[in-house]
Amino acid sequence: MHSDTKPSIRDLFIDNSKKVHPIVWVGVALSVFQQFVGINVVFYYGSELWQAAGFDESQSLFINVLAGTTNIVSTFIAIALVDKIGRKPLLLVGSIGMFISLSALTYIFGSAGLDEAGKLALSDNMGTFALIMANLFVVFFGLSWGPIVWVLLGEMFNNRIRGAALAVAASAQWIANFAITMTFPIMLANIGLAGAYGFYALSALISIFFVVKYIKETRGKTLESM
Repeated sequence: MHSDTKPSIRDLFIDNSKKVHPIVWVGVALSVFQQFVGINVVFYYGSELWQAAGFDESQSLFINVLAGTTNIVSTFIAIALVDKIGRKPLLLVGSIGMFISLSALTYIFGSAGLDEAGKLALSDNMGTFALIMANLFVVFFGLSWGPIVWVLLGEMFNNRIRGAALAVAASAQWIANFAITMTFPIMLANIGLAGAYGFYALSALISIFFVVKYIKETRGKTLESM
């Protein structure tokens, strides 16, 4: 332990150059995509979100509690599968599932009518469909990008750069969290729920290509930059 060196931002640069190690960018991108799919909007603004979709306050609070419970259960599923299936397959399944469910929510909110107060009014069938899709989104996130990103950030950096790289990636995650959290009310006021969920669906779509192109899995356990 006495031989350990203090982590430094200089560790992130390739020797004798101003280029950052590609693996660091992969870690930052993983952190950003984890937040840009809008998962924390569901948890932070759950009650307001569903009230904006036409549900009353008590229903909205129940839906929010249901989403949190679903996320916890899904995380336990990820714990059971992460070493059996592998990191990359779980990320890929999660990205595809999130894209489909978020796209469905975009369509539901975009095609919904308005009530006399000018708020979204979902029919009973569409309301049920929206609840199913919202919870599927949470399931796909909880068994993939939620826990797996943290697993990867602890595994993917070598010992020389791990301290600084993990600090930068985690910082990027919280900055992305802040950005998504602060912009949701703005998007809700200007482009509505359909526009906001359309952005999150687009982020999930891009994450599919990111996983396919930039993440390589070796022996089902180790991910590294290609």
